[in-house]
Amino acid sequence: MRTLYVVTHPEATHHVEGVVGGWHDSHLTPSGVRAAASIAQALRAQIPDGAEVELFSSDLQRTRQTAEAVGALFDVKPTLDHRLREKSYGEAGGRPQEWLDRRFIPPPAVGERMDHDEGVEGAETKAQWVHRIYAAMDEILQRPCEHQIIVTHGGSLTFVLASWIKMPIESADYASFRGPSGSITTLREDDFFHNRQVVSLGDTRHLDATQR
Repeated sequence: MRTLYVVTHPEATHHVEGVVGGWHDSHLTPSGVRAAASIAQALRAQIPDGAEVELFSSDLQRTRQTAEAVGALFDVKPTLDHRLREKSYGEAGGRPQEWLDRRFIPPPAVGERMDHDEGVEGAETKAQWVHRIYAAMDEILQRPCEHQIIVTHGGSLTFVLASWIKMPIESADYASFRGPSGSITTLREDDFFHNRQVVSLGDTRHLDATQR
């Protein structure tokens, strides 16, 4: 039996400043720090005492801070992996969201979507983004640990899940699984049929106390 807990980092400075996140290295707000503690407590309540736990995280500051809060309760250090980052928006990263909105070219409803050029210098294509997430997931899932925690970003959650259910990359061009900031998505693979289940998507019940 394997259970994977996928955490999307909570509120970060780029959220409240109205700037583009992506690879812009924003950090958690005070509210985000409190939410990270609640995430850690929720995971601690779900994972049996004494169980081996592996922790992986995007290397950006906001995810690293979240992972460190989680790791402190499990006495484990996060393995940082740049491939778990959010999509890169190139030169738009850290600029006002309206700057990106004026230039952004959305993908077509029909036609080439994976290699679509969004009109922003230095931005990743969806294909580049998907390939690196899948590569990171391949390595994580080759490990035999029964309890694994991945701390990533809201956008990248889609391709963590797509990889988990073994969706072919070429079929991921329309995929979208949304999880709010600070959410926990629980995935489980049984040890008999080896089916891969999405137990819960984007759960935020643990944040109720921090939002009062």
